[in-house]
Amino acid sequence: MDLANFLIQLLNSLQYGLLLFMLAAGLTLIFGIMGVVNLAHGSFYMIGAYMAWSMSALFGNLLVAIVVGALLSVVLGWVLEWVLFRHFYHRDHLDQVLLTFGLIYIFEEARSLLWGDDVHAVKMPVSLDWAIPLTDNLSYPVYRLVMSGICVLLAIGLYLLISKTRLGMKIRAGAFNHDMTEALGINIRLIHGIVFALGVGLASVAGMIAAPISSVYPNMGSTVLIMCFVVVVIGGIGSVRGALVASLLVGLVDTFGKVLLPQVAGMLVYMLMAAVLLYKPEGLFKH
Repeated sequence: MDLANFLIQLLNSLQYGLLLFMLAAGLTLIFGIMGVVNLAHGSFYMIGAYMAWSMSALFGNLLVAIVVGALLSVVLGWVLEWVLFRHFYHRDHLDQVLLTFGLIYIFEEARSLLWGDDVHAVKMPVSLDWAIPLTDNLSYPVYRLVMSGICVLLAIGLYLLISKTRLGMKIRAGAFNHDMTEALGINIRLIHGIVFALGVGLASVAGMIAAPISSVYPNMGSTVLIMCFVVVVIGGIGSVRGALVASLLVGLVDTFGKVLLPQVAGMLVYMLMAAVLLYKPEGLFKH
């Protein structure tokens, strides 16, 4: 592998890892703070992708579609938490699994009714539909770099929110001790609503920015859901920092595995997870 190919694969792994982080961060926040096993998290990624396809055609601008879609997905998350999830916080995890598994089927049927079962392509913005030449016959798409930049900005924003704000302090307190936080007068139900809406928003935005390069198709949330759980397990359940490190590791292993060891590439990520669990059963970072 020459330097140009190595650089392309490194950028691909970084972009994939950062996209996974956007998904896994929402999943680990919801589980770590609310204690909810959310199997429907991949469906929010799918909903985001379909919103990007339909609203980019409606507005004629993908960036406007992403902004509007992000706001709608946050509202969706808030409503779902209010109507359904808040009634399952103190119930058995099996009840939560059954609820979210049922939501997967509901979202799939709703997707079929609203958007059909065809595969759709999302057009890139004209200003981003070009590539940076690396050699005479190799180049790298600018849109992938923009994707990585958006993910980095959102990761920084999430870090600042959790670590540097009063709301973040309340979120961390609720994650550490739910009952004591509520006893101190903090509206823990409001915190749960914000966290769930934030997690849904992150997953949907990930689907929207990934739509132009991955296309939009039924059941597209199933594959990313599995990888999200792998990232959460490797990084440590409830740890946002662990989700970031694990996402980048998974991105590197998956991308370079497909290039260097294609025969066993599908196993490498799970072998990484097994190795981490063998030596650190709680994951790379504790909650």
